[in-house]
Amino acid sequence: MEIFFDFEKPIVTLEKKLEELREIEVSDGVDFKEEIATLEKKLRKLIEETYSKLTTWQRVQLSRHPNRPYTLDYLEQLFPDFVELHGDRVFGDDGALIGGTATWNLKGKAIPVVIIGHQKGRTTKQKVERNFGMARPEGYRKAMRLFELAERFRMPIITFIDTPGAYPGMDAEERGQSQAIAESILAMFSLTVPVCSIVIGEGGSGGALAIGIGNCVLMNEFSIYSVISPESCASILWSDSTLAERAAERLKITAKDLDAMKLVDAIIPEPNGGAHRDNKSTIESLRITLEREFGKWVTRDFMQPDSKESASIRDARFQKFRNMGSFGMSKI
Repeated sequence: MEIFFDFEKPIVTLEKKLEELREIEVSDGVDFKEEIATLEKKLRKLIEETYSKLTTWQRVQLSRHPNRPYTLDYLEQLFPDFVELHGDRVFGDDGALIGGTATWNLKGKAIPVVIIGHQKGRTTKQKVERNFGMARPEGYRKAMRLFELAERFRMPIITFIDTPGAYPGMDAEERGQSQAIAESILAMFSLTVPVCSIVIGEGGSGGALAIGIGNCVLMNEFSIYSVISPESCASILWSDSTLAERAAERLKITAKDLDAMKLVDAIIPEPNGGAHRDNKSTIESLRITLEREFGKWVTRDFMQPDSKESASIRDARFQKFRNMGSFGMSKI
């Protein structure tokens, strides 16, 4: 089923006209090459103009588009030998947060890595199985188990963030949701192996930050990263969730906003029209940026956990987040 937002309607209308012309050309043998070329040029210009002037709320909508590539889509193309590991060894397995081991082909060199990421679903059945990408405590405890595995075997860690937030249900709270998130953040600060965190869609609240403590933090161009969703923010501030668009503007949650505040290391460019229009190019763009930005951390000598280099990797990560929000006061 084709899914599009209101601001995309002119683009979709033009695409349908193009499709109709191509079908008539094939079925009736009529030459529409000039007309098709004109429409294609018009379409490219319309897409460029539309996506270069997006509002914050429109970017929020794009970050949630169900046709954007999810974690498993990236793994299929970039890490085909990914082996998923299940369970937290305490309560159970969580489908909203997947993790395992894989081989990263970095400039011809095979590097074993640990990968952890949120996974949403596209069909109704998948959404229920993945709990809409909202992890429970067992998901974050599974992540911590994999952090320990990576630390023990000296494997770099790559995390993919795409969640509205941690699951707020009563069962999750009863099993220690807030504690699991806090312990996951603490565990990431303690790691002596390099970590890269990538926001590929929604980066919502503590559910995102729990796997977001990286030496290198990247964001897809039309992704968002925030302490709270715009809808929840509007409900708290103005007791009206319909003011989500206004809240989104105030929150400064886009990749461009966070890059300006130096909260992320790089923005991963998306193809013209967004990731949902061209998954393959989006994934390739991430591969290039990951190789450039995280490659310099992986090439450092961290194989001995008690070495100065390993300690410097951990300390650099700590200092990176310690410096966020720092400010100076001018003398009066």
